[in-house]
Amino acid sequence: MDSQPAQPDRPVDPAVAATRPRVALVFGGRSEEHAISCATAASVLRAIDRDRYDVLPVGITREGRWVLAEDDPAALEIREGRLPAVVDTGRAVVVPLGGKDRVLRVVEPDGSTTALGEVDVVFPLLHGPYGEDGTIQGLLEMADIRYVGCGVLASAVMMDKHVMKVLFASAGLPVGPFTVITDLDWRRDRAACLDAANALRLPVFVKPARAGSSVGVVKVDHPDELEAAVDKARQHDPKVVVEQEIVGREVECGVLQGRGTDRPRISEPGEVTVVGGHEFYDFEAKYLDEGNVRITAPAQVSQAVRSRMREIATTAFEVAGCEGLARVDCFVTQDDEVIINEINTMPGFTPFSMYPLVWAASGMTYPELVDELVQLGLERPLGLR
Repeated sequence: MDSQPAQPDRPVDPAVAATRPRVALVFGGRSEEHAISCATAASVLRAIDRDRYDVLPVGITREGRWVLAEDDPAALEIREGRLPAVVDTGRAVVVPLGGKDRVLRVVEPDGSTTALGEVDVVFPLLHGPYGEDGTIQGLLEMADIRYVGCGVLASAVMMDKHVMKVLFASAGLPVGPFTVITDLDWRRDRAACLDAANALRLPVFVKPARAGSSVGVVKVDHPDELEAAVDKARQHDPKVVVEQEIVGREVECGVLQGRGTDRPRISEPGEVTVVGGHEFYDFEAKYLDEGNVRITAPAQVSQAVRSRMREIATTAFEVAGCEGLARVDCFVTQDDEVIINEINTMPGFTPFSMYPLVWAASGMTYPELVDELVQLGLERPLGLR
């Protein structure tokens, strides 16, 4: 985002001055999930009701530059293994920071400034650090602009798998065995860190604490693989979480904030099954090799499991202070015990992602889901609450 001094504005384009609520879709970003964010934006751009909303696509390049993006969903889709990226159009977007000025502006390549008008709500379609972790939420709070999804604290806490698990455990939710390796711990006493990880029952999953989409995740079956796995995870985050494998089905459900004082709405559960080619549900399986992954929605689980998942998802969403949306991921063991794995506050959001699929199984179409989230954002109170 540029922070250049305001220059005399060109007149606002009449098309921008429409009476429809203006929705800024912000996507891309500096994280390693940049391409996934672009794919999510492509789907939302196709689905959002243009008769109801004035849509403003804002891309963030991999270098962190905010630009007015082209409104072309096809350029943002994952196709034949090609990962999309935000192209720097040279039209830098400037966000107001404080005061009564809520007008977004574009600094043109020649240095002149075009006023885009006020934005009614921002839909931050960002995954991972520098977006899903409370950073853009804090920026929008400072600018006094409404947005879709969780606030600063919930976004930050749910991004950190270590802090998330501590919070869930304190609320009495079932959490699997794990240990944490901080950057200081690893540099101070690597052997002690490996001993703590080896105290867990193998296999284990070594994960960057603050990353998503299975980026940097390694499954470790033998003790001599552990050190290299931690080093690989540390390439993405100096803080690492080591989780003991839980043998069971991967079952997930979607959460939507209730209207007014209503409790959160919980979708039907969905199940992820890796049918071949991958040892677990890694990045390639999620986004580049969908033929070897099966998503079943609704999942074939007992009524007791369905009820327990709804209870866990509701508690997790509320204890974390989530707003808007979240996806709650659980394991279901052979004896139908439900163990929470994590929450995603901005889950994958293509029509073929788990979050929209479980809501489709619950009777809400993809365009209806997008509309509901925008409406929740428009109803969001401004300021402290």
